[in-house]
Amino acid sequence: MKTMQINRHDQSGMLLIEVLISMLIFSFGILGLVSMQANAVKVSYGAEDRTRAALMANEMIAAMWTQKTLAPSTTAWETRVANSTISGLPGGKGTVATDSSGVATITITWQEPSSKTTDSYLTQVAMP
Repeated sequence: MKTMQINRHDQSGMLLIEVLISMLIFSFGILGLVSMQANAVKVSYGAEDRTRAALMANEMIAAMWTQKTLAPSTTAWETRVANSTISGLPGGKGTVATDSSGVATITITWQEPSSKTTDSYLTQVAMP
């Protein structure tokens, strides 16, 4: 029976190829983690804006209940919604519409600078 001998020169360079392949796999893993982190930051900013819109709508509802009217003055509130440097939303716009059944609809819209879509928050309140 003939035994096969492994020549040392037949194996030269295999370790280098193995290291390069493992570095490639590791690089793809790191790239995926960085992508997930960037997406998490983007989603976090969106959640913050939705929370801010809900707080602003609740502020208008509180003014309605305090003044016992569905048609309070909205000028200062609309200015705050539009002012993103203080507490408003980027490209924010707030509207209050009242129908004949005594229900007010508060709509807040905004647009992130990095996004082409417009986000909105809508809530309704009725006075007893």
